Amino acid sequence: MEPVGWRGPVGMTGKPAVSLAAVPGRRKATLEIAQRLEQEGFAGLYCPSFGDGLGLCEAIALQTREIPFGTTIANIYARHPRDYAQTAALIHELSGGRFRFGIGVSHGPTLERLNVKAGTPLEDMRRFVTALREGASQAGALPPLVLATLRGKMVALAGEIAQGAVWANAARSHMAASLAYLPAAARQDPSFFIGNMIPTCIDADRAAAAAVNRRTLTGYVKLPNYQNYWMEAGFEEEMQAIRKALASGEEERVPGLMSERWLSQVTLYGSAKQVRDGIEAWQAAGIKTLIVVPSSARGNQMAALQELIDLYR
Repeated sequence: MEPVGWRGPVGMTGKPAVSLAAVPGRRKATLEIAQRLEQEGFAGLYCPSFGDGLGLCEAIALQTREIPFGTTIANIYARHPRDYAQTAALIHELSGGRFRFGIGVSHGPTLERLNVKAGTPLEDMRRFVTALREGASQAGALPPLVLATLRGKMVALAGEIAQGAVWANAARSHMAASLAYLPAAARQDPSFFIGNMIPTCIDADRAAAAAVNRRTLTGYVKLPNYQNYWMEAGFEEEMQAIRKALASGEEERVPGLMSERWLSQVTLYGSAKQVRDGIEAWQAAGIKTLIVVPSSARGNQMAALQELIDLYR
């Protein structure tokens, strides 16, 4: 049973969910904006690992009443799964069942920083979920699990062992192919979470907004796993050119190689109407919960969040 006040998938409210990070120095303000986003009827709040997303989720559980929320994502290598089980079960209970625990294998640079030597992502994820659920014997009931996915095998694993799948920076044109890896029962189950985090910049100056999104994705296009995904999605020319530039030490060329064709499929940018139309297109592509990751061409995260609120005024 869903909690009182459950709003359902994004398409049922017309508004997307929002990515919310606890930026140092603005943590209280972040909770205040979380409350405001709930009042404004946004479909959910989803917290990245930056700034301790799991800690922010615990605060959101206590400072909001109805809005669904979760992590997107918590790194499975950062803590022991039984330790994670304690915190996840705590937030699940405190929130009245509004919390989803989004987990993922992260990326090479993050694992290097943590001095973690990862194994095979699929095997590591399966082991983590098994140990997490074993931890529930002491921690209590766990929230629904959502796996961070990108390519087909992890999508299929989400359909097998979890209650949801979430992408980050997916290509809309490739979404039908990605969703085909989920069992039909999962795709049709309204309680199975299907989400995507999408960089978004709302500005009448479309070129300026595009430049913001290119900056946001510059780090991602350097990652081999993302390059492989986007090549699979039909952007081989762009990714091969970026690989060549990086290999030759010409990193400054990378933004210029991030084509409009590619950018328009993996981000949202431009006028209010263009962004609203893009949100609707993502919903039509099968994403139940679109998670807008807002940036502003004219200010900080708080300015971007206000621009998102104003999008529906």
